[in-house]
Amino acid sequence: MNTEILFISDLHLAWDKPEITQRFLHFLDNRATKASTLYILGDLFDAWVGDDDFSPPNPKIRESLKRLTESGVKVYFQQGNRDFLLGNQFCKDTGIVLLDDPVQIDLFGVPTLLMHGDLLCTDDLPYQEFRSKSRTPEWQHNVLSKPLFVRLLVARWYRIRSYFHKRQKTQEIMDVNQKTVTDTLVKHNCLRLIHGHTHRPNIHNFEINGKAAQRYVLAAWTKDKGDALVWDENGYRIETV
Repeated sequence: MNTEILFISDLHLAWDKPEITQRFLHFLDNRATKASTLYILGDLFDAWVGDDDFSPPNPKIRESLKRLTESGVKVYFQQGNRDFLLGNQFCKDTGIVLLDDPVQIDLFGVPTLLMHGDLLCTDDLPYQEFRSKSRTPEWQHNVLSKPLFVRLLVARWYRIRSYFHKRQKTQEIMDVNQKTVTDTLVKHNCLRLIHGHTHRPNIHNFEINGKAAQRYVLAAWTKDKGDALVWDENGYRIETV
């Protein structure tokens, strides 16, 4: 029995990114079937306006995820800053399991914290304010009660606005705050963290109270390639998709 565990994030799937969509579908139908578990740590979609959105490429992605979970592979999903409106109906349609952010798992005997990563970027105060507001049931109900075509138009407008806002921010503001990383790990009694969001793939080694700690940052997928963090009994490796 294969015990491999896969971690991916930040694919930002959308109708205008067909190369990434095809790579992901191939990954689900082939590589992922050889693992025991797949963790998707947020921003699978570039924008998610509600589980009632069946515009392309969403139907094919639902079908492929459903095939994978029906084959016996466990798929866990953590909402990102782009797809935090993904909800229970999508989970029922695909068989995936929605996770809290952060969440602690046992990764081959080592307590490991999983996050999308945006909660760690505490220097970006305007975003953290928006994040806090947009996660309330009242805000989400107000958005999801709008007609689908309105939500799609608003999502496209937000994508454009986000692009220009990012150009005005420094790279330091958009990256994680190390003190927040340390405080979060201490709070959850972990020395290992896996997250995405920043699009800065790396493995960071540091210390917490004299003990070795690691932060694994997942790569964003592009039209040229994607990466998966693969873990088994012998440790980890980065696998190019």
